[in-house]
Amino acid sequence: MKGKLKYIDLFSGSGGFSLGFDLKGFQNVFSIDIEPSFCETYKYNFPKHQLIEKDICDLSDAEISYLKEFEEIDVVIGGPPCQGFSMAGNIGRKFIEDPRNKLFKEFVRVVNVVRPKFFVMENVARLYNHNKGETRKEIIKDFQKIGYNVECKILNSADFGVPQVRQRVIFIGSNQNREIIFPEKSVKRYLTVKEVLDDFPPLESGEESTIPNHVAMNHSEQMLEKMSYVKDGGSREEIPVNIRPKSGDIRKYIRYKSNEPSVCVTGDMRKIFHYEQNRALTVRELAKLQSYPNSFVFKGSKISQQQQVGNSVPPKMAEAIAEAIIKMSEHV
Repeated sequence: MKGKLKYIDLFSGSGGFSLGFDLKGFQNVFSIDIEPSFCETYKYNFPKHQLIEKDICDLSDAEISYLKEFEEIDVVIGGPPCQGFSMAGNIGRKFIEDPRNKLFKEFVRVVNVVRPKFFVMENVARLYNHNKGETRKEIIKDFQKIGYNVECKILNSADFGVPQVRQRVIFIGSNQNREIIFPEKSVKRYLTVKEVLDDFPPLESGEESTIPNHVAMNHSEQMLEKMSYVKDGGSREEIPVNIRPKSGDIRKYIRYKSNEPSVCVTGDMRKIFHYEQNRALTVRELAKLQSYPNSFVFKGSKISQQQQVGNSVPPKMAEAIAEAIIKMSEHV
């Protein structure tokens, strides 16, 4: 392998994917995202990266070519948001044709303009079997049309040292005639929530600490009373019937199981409580469950910070994927 491998990060968010690739020695050519607070976080943590703050739909082919200059791009990475799962396939419309999935089309367009040796596209696991597998086939076909051999697998972040069970579908494509390699499970046992969170100083509802992003949410007295009945790993069933919430997401009013990996971290974890402290997890703790280092600082409002963490590709998972790209690059 000669020199540093170069990458472009589309829909970069706070930078989980970028961080994993940086830690494996890749060099960022440019990244792009539209959300101001996500971009603020990215710029703070990656001051030397070139971040484009705009809608990818407004990024012209000429701009893309200019941004990459004469660089030969090894890999384009990213997770385009796709909202068309519920309707696509149910009303005679294909996933690719659904206007809500135009950002996937933008990912394909950038790959076609840049012509990287590889691309890595991440998305929610349900995409794999969506519409009886037709959606997956449509996506692969779109990349094949522009000359890429594509394979996809569902990966679990916990297999790569992330203390969280997070299933994601990963598409890897190559325009070179070679075997596509996916990362293999690298841990003998899964990290637990308690193992990675026990080092943080305890906080009460509304309390702050000197650790960046380790600030407890301010819960209502009613919420605190309800949650006081729920034990480590318990659920709303432990709350007395007369005050038990009757409806809502089943993932609300539960506590993390201290001796297991976390449930999948999303953009709103306000009603899943710490395994022993009577409060939701802080942004810092959620970031730890995503395998972010404590030195990584999130900017913007607390709600935005939670969204940034929840939308991320876990850096350790990204590292494992980057390692697979390195292996394929060495087999030229």
